[in-house]
Amino acid sequence: MGQERFELADLVRLLRECAGEAEGADLDGDILDASFGDLGYDSLAMLETTGRVERDHAVVLDEEELDEAYTPRRYLDMVNRALAASRAAV
Repeated sequence: MGQERFELADLVRLLRECAGEAEGADLDGDILDASFGDLGYDSLAMLETTGRVERDHAVVLDEEELDEAYTPRRYLDMVNRALAASRAAV
């Protein structure tokens, strides 16, 4: 079964594994409200990261919510809602 919460450190790790780190982007800084575009991640990088999240945590993320999850804060909120719903369904 998946973990309790998906944290910023988990997201940063997956971003680095799936798409590397953009030159000049400091993923160790205060990035919660920075857009993924400003951090150097395009839609393909986010698609790959999302695929890993879904596979690793056995959840399906809502495509409409994904369109609105353009910052790490929004993305984490969306993933954690999906994790909570998945646990509630068990």
